[in-house]
Amino acid sequence: MWKKKTEKSNMYLREKDGVPYFVFRSLEDTKLVRHGFSTRKGGVSKGHLAELNLSFTRGDDPENVRENLRRIAGAIGFEPESLVLSSQTHTTNVRLVTEADRGEGYIVPLKHTDVDGMITNVPGLTLATFYADCVPLFFVDPVHRAVGLSHSGWKGTVNRIGAVTLARMKEAFGTRPGDVRAAIGPSICQDCYEVSEDVALEFKQEFSPQADERLIYRKKNGRYQLNLWRANEIVLREAGIRPRHLEITNICTCCNPELMFSHRASHGLRGNLGAFLELI
Repeated sequence: MWKKKTEKSNMYLREKDGVPYFVFRSLEDTKLVRHGFSTRKGGVSKGHLAELNLSFTRGDDPENVRENLRRIAGAIGFEPESLVLSSQTHTTNVRLVTEADRGEGYIVPLKHTDVDGMITNVPGLTLATFYADCVPLFFVDPVHRAVGLSHSGWKGTVNRIGAVTLARMKEAFGTRPGDVRAAIGPSICQDCYEVSEDVALEFKQEFSPQADERLIYRKKNGRYQLNLWRANEIVLREAGIRPRHLEITNICTCCNPELMFSHRASHGLRGNLGAFLELI
């Protein structure tokens, strides 16, 4: 059993062939996508990377990572050869993915760098981004049949990568934010996410006057507790996502170190989780 911050959530844990992963009911209900967010269970990696490390950048044997990607692909239901991996560096760069990109990072080397978000309207391409406390953002446009997936750490959040992703979808596909079904996935919660004053000031400036204690508060030690879920909710709502179309996780990666990789909980000794989104 995992720890939940609240009982209210339309996200639930599914398992196939010994590989558990989280899904959002609202995204499933569109019947337009396959999607999931992995756990650390069900893979072949060892040590602090055990078991389902999905990153080639954490010092794992590449064949372990490939096998782990095959396993999560089999569980969610996409072909591993359809993957397009990301090269995340905490930017707000969002890349349009086309058929020419199929297999990048899995069967052919990545051709791009510094990409934290991807969008596509090509069925059968599986967008993949990677995490160990940062926030996955899922976007499904059921009108124009397009999807987006973005990685939002504190830098991406304060620079509003969620809004940038929606703007890129509008530019590429004609997406209207009011039509989009969006989800904020498993990531670190406010209780676990202590930040320094310089980070706190950036959020207070960017999100004023909404920077109340639900977003950020100061502790007696002079450090601050930051709520990335709340910050991304503000970003997406202000960008035009309707409240009834937005799902927010209740699962903290740091609170669940047996189930999830967490940079904070492990002091950096960890693998990576993955978010996956494919237009059917």
